[in-house]
Amino acid sequence: QVQLVESGGGLVQAGGSLRLSCAASGGTFRNYAMGWFRQAPGKAREFVAAISRTGDSTAYADSMKGRFTISRDNAKNMVYLQMNSLKPEDTAVYRCAADFGYHNYAPSYVNEYDYWGQGTQVTVSS
Repeated sequence: QVQLVESGGGLVQAGGSLRLSCAASGGTFRNYAMGWFRQAPGKAREFVAAISRTGDSTAYADSMKGRFTISRDNAKNMVYLQMNSLKPEDTAVYRCAADFGYHNYAPSYVNEYDYWGQGTQVTVSS
């Protein structure tokens, strides 16, 4: 059983930056591809970014490309999401997720993930 705990959310003005962190425990971190998803009130969960087990492969939603960067540190069991040029429409609860599998790609679908964190709120003011 993998436990995921996000941190780093908060209130930021449009154009600002935040760095989200996700700490993993309870499993062999390098065996999991990791992803970030977000959900705004009244909206469906949305893919943000993902990274493969080794970190060699990443994937981003189109609206995040060039603004967000996902990374991981397998020695520290951590995954990060650097968010720049934030917009009010980025306001949401951001959750990290872990996908256990013997592959080395970056999954982008909700149903590929096995474990989820509780989330951290990101609010971008205009």
